[in-house]
Amino acid sequence: MLSRHVPGLAVLGAGRAPAPAEKTPAEASPGRADMDTAQWLNWRWQLRHMMTTADELARFVHLSDDERAGLAGSSHLFRVGVTPYYASLMDPDRDSCPVRMQAIPRMAEAEVRAEELADPLGEDSHRPVPTIVHKYPDRVLLLVVDRCGIYCRHCNRRRLVGGDDPPTHAELDAGLEYIRRTPRIRDVLISGGDPLLLSTARLDELLTRLRAIAHVETIRFGTRLPVVCPMRIDDELCAMLRRHHPVFVNTHFNHAKELTEQSSAACQRLVDAGIPVGNQAVLLRGVNSSVRSLRALMRGLLRTRVRPYYLFQGDTVLGTDHLRVPVETAMELWQGMRGWMTGMAVPQLVLDAPGGGGKVPIMPSYIVEHTAERLLVRTYRGAVVEYPQPRLRDCTVPYDDVYFAGHPADDDREGSAEAGLF
Repeated sequence: MLSRHVPGLAVLGAGRAPAPAEKTPAEASPGRADMDTAQWLNWRWQLRHMMTTADELARFVHLSDDERAGLAGSSHLFRVGVTPYYASLMDPDRDSCPVRMQAIPRMAEAEVRAEELADPLGEDSHRPVPTIVHKYPDRVLLLVVDRCGIYCRHCNRRRLVGGDDPPTHAELDAGLEYIRRTPRIRDVLISGGDPLLLSTARLDELLTRLRAIAHVETIRFGTRLPVVCPMRIDDELCAMLRRHHPVFVNTHFNHAKELTEQSSAACQRLVDAGIPVGNQAVLLRGVNSSVRSLRALMRGLLRTRVRPYYLFQGDTVLGTDHLRVPVETAMELWQGMRGWMTGMAVPQLVLDAPGGGGKVPIMPSYIVEHTAERLLVRTYRGAVVEYPQPRLRDCTVPYDDVYFAGHPADDDREGSAEAGLF
């Protein structure tokens, strides 16, 4: 499908890089040593030079046979694209490098199993308009762009991203109108693709329109650019976001190797602007599927002032069976963090239920016995401890009738209930 031109929708450097034959020698994707520091630190340059081919990636790493076969054999399934900055984090000699495993496909990605889904989270059945996903009662996803700064091999939205079908102005207007006409929406998560690929001016316009909707209380961004193109998080962007508080950012570090001086500085610029930053990691086999790796990641995030938020069990997306971790292993890994590290460093382990059921916590139970009189619990070290139950059981809050007088109860209908409005 050909990309649709959207007048005024500035997406800087976000397109798929042309094939090598279409580039002049000066435009070929260079290695880190090929340009001065100012050029390397220019985020627009980074995005213009995203690498998509084996020849380009070979400027940074010695590609294994499996990687070369993966690049050739999975090209019909999902795009390849990585910024030069993120490629520079790769171990050039070891294909087990966690950065390489997230960015470069392997042959196993071409093996699509019967249980794998193009839309594993059931988002398309909760899209009353093309740019809105409304699965939960009080919050929506607003999809503003269809491109990314990296095409992660575990991406659960690969059917939508790649730069082939960007939202039009009319579709974005319809999404904003849906939010305006649905008063139970209190929280808007701006996503895509990566929304920070939009120009700062375009983001400012979008946030201004959202802030004009009285019932929208919080605005969040889901972005991986602090990880793969930290240069994008500049002073201009942070100053603009600060004008629209409360604004929150969730990013996506999966390994401590990604916590560089540049990425840490990007996150700290956001925090210094009063923007809380959380992290949503995905548990990936061979990437971060060890207690040691997870502890290092979570501790590193806290040092960067990023709060570990979610640790996701891998979604059942096409071609990713080789990256998923057994659920029982995921729970064991989570147990290796809880209690052994500060609670602020321990994310919530969740599975996003296939088909649109939403996030389901899958933490192991620490309850050994539960009666009306007592609770027996197992501590993180394995000791069994008794907790006596209270004698009084009525937990009514009498003052609710006073404090909430005249306020209607929450509208908790399923998110897709408004689909017939448009």
